[in-house]
Amino acid sequence: MSTSVASRDTSEVGERRELLGPRAQLVTRSFLMLFLELALIRWSGSNVLYLSYFSNFVLLGSFLGIGLGFLRASRPRDLSPFLPVPLAVLVMVVWFAPLDVKIEGGGNLIFIGGNPNQSGLPREVVLPIIFLLVACTLTLVGEGVARVFSRFEPLEAYKLDLVGSVLGIVAFSVLAFLRTPPIGWGVVVAAVLVATLAPITDRRVAIGVAALLPVLAVLGWESSRPNTFWSPYYRITAEPQPGNATLVNVNRLPHQLQQPVSVSASPSGLRGGPGVYSYETIRPPDLDDVLIIGAGGGNDVAAALLKGAGHVDAVEIDPKLYELGRERHPNQPYSDPRVTVHIDDGRAFLERSQKRYDLVVLALPDSLTLVSGQSSLRLESYLFTKEALASARDHLTDDGVFVMYNYYREDWLADRFARTLEDVYGRAPCQMSLGTGAVRFSILAAGAPSSLDCAGGVGSDPGRPHQWQAVASEVASPATDDHPFPYLKTNTLPTFYLVTILLILLASVLLVRGVAGPLRSMVRYADLFFMGLAFLLLETKSIVQFALLFGTTWLVNALVFLGVLLSVLAAVAVSKRVRLRRPALLYIALLASLVVAWLVPLRLLLDLDVVPRFLAAVLLAFFPIFTANLVFTERFRDTASSTTAFGANLLGAMVGGLVEYSALVVGYRNLLVLAALVYLLAFLTGRRHLAPATA
Repeated sequence: MSTSVASRDTSEVGERRELLGPRAQLVTRSFLMLFLELALIRWSGSNVLYLSYFSNFVLLGSFLGIGLGFLRASRPRDLSPFLPVPLAVLVMVVWFAPLDVKIEGGGNLIFIGGNPNQSGLPREVVLPIIFLLVACTLTLVGEGVARVFSRFEPLEAYKLDLVGSVLGIVAFSVLAFLRTPPIGWGVVVAAVLVATLAPITDRRVAIGVAALLPVLAVLGWESSRPNTFWSPYYRITAEPQPGNATLVNVNRLPHQLQQPVSVSASPSGLRGGPGVYSYETIRPPDLDDVLIIGAGGGNDVAAALLKGAGHVDAVEIDPKLYELGRERHPNQPYSDPRVTVHIDDGRAFLERSQKRYDLVVLALPDSLTLVSGQSSLRLESYLFTKEALASARDHLTDDGVFVMYNYYREDWLADRFARTLEDVYGRAPCQMSLGTGAVRFSILAAGAPSSLDCAGGVGSDPGRPHQWQAVASEVASPATDDHPFPYLKTNTLPTFYLVTILLILLASVLLVRGVAGPLRSMVRYADLFFMGLAFLLLETKSIVQFALLFGTTWLVNALVFLGVLLSVLAAVAVSKRVRLRRPALLYIALLASLVVAWLVPLRLLLDLDVVPRFLAAVLLAFFPIFTANLVFTERFRDTASSTTAFGANLLGAMVGGLVEYSALVVGYRNLLVLAALVYLLAFLTGRRHLAPATA
């Protein structure tokens, strides 16, 4: 039966597709699959309010859709030419429907930027809707890949698929570097679709191409809007305000207000921007060298210069936010020769720098987005761990001061950071609070006692600098590099995450049952399912590990994804040339590599210089990935139905993306333990395929 279906599909492909041969078809379609997945994550997060905090659900929808596409590849009718139709529906729904995610204030998890009065559907409704829309779109992408995938022997098909995926990551990274707006992404998708679906005279292809027109129209209109810019992280709008100020919004949320900073008779000696209040809590004898992390639009840089700073190192992760500050800030602080700008992750800068400062400022470093493809790691998460604040302390001069400030909104969050500073410095920090509710603003300062001004004493007016005293009887423990979730009060899985995950699992089971028939038909590929689940956990651990060691920048993230795919390609190349006599031994090597990776503390790597740190990180992260894919390729090479087997593996990866949320409870290091347990399940369910190979 599978042979007749394959020949029928091959004939259909040959009748319709004329521009590309089978190998080029598979590479190009795999390119489209990865490129479109990345584009949807970026674009949907910029248009659905607060979806940037949940971008992992777009990734999960992609995994489910691609898996479903592979599972239905044996069906007689090829639906992949209709791909632009669900894509157009997705774009129109996101663009026109009120799908904003409702963020409630308070609770166990805080979303910086959340508005308690914001309207919108509950998260438990919006996230499954986005998930299903993405899954429907990627199902047809996956089906198009799978129908060409089945024409090759399994390992050759897998290799070509990986080559296309590598090219997709490279292409999207280049466009991110060039800050290309969405119309550029749309043009790439449209061009690839036309190339793979030719000739256009086919009725289904004509319908698909016609559906691309409204997609390109929406993306074109969005890309041409005035005062709108696209950085590697956000859609940014800059709106002029009264008083020569500029309001900067990212992904539809207020993010920065560039405003004039001037000398005044206030206690800080300055006027303009919340950062000026920091100078009411400190009195360092000198400001020869100042470090500002989260320099953004330039308010804090301007304030430091007016306070007499001899030199300012201004660190900002987003290049466009810096450029807007350089071009539009009334004080023009970035034009001052005393300022050196670093487009970098703040934690990475601290770990590389040997310089000592009189003042280090964490200036409103809330990113409003996640590290791409991760469930809970935000761009700024590693700035607020106990280890990060200790690193900042180590960069202070003997009279130096550390200051952090933000609209913390919840007392428990301010208390957590204050307790962390107390643990790091051995004494309670100086605190000053202004406002109430959603606009509550707090400053925390620590360092040399002689350089702090806590004249108010414990229990004084919160509007005056005073020694910190916890509001609650029990203070949340500090965030750590292994558990970098400062906005999560306790190590638990929030209820709304649990409800959403269960809804997604239910929808996934029903969709898989509808596409693939009885689930028992996939039992023979249970080991491949578990391999996909465990591999996603390994990939997650690699991404967060490199984010800590080298920064949460988009470039580091892209390079890690690229490194993962190249490791997998290397495993395929080895498997195509070498047939292992005893494949079961690979599981022993894999488990050993996971044990080593678990035993080596990341603090040890952070203490290394950059080059040995990089080499050690590559070995610890990518050797388990390489070995895991030797396990996979040894099993995958002899599968009777490569598309069904690969579909089961992709569905496992989707479930792995849900299991990744367990890091909120156990931390990222213990994801390696979970991965090892799941690989053990893969071994037990697939041991009948591990018989020694005959010569």
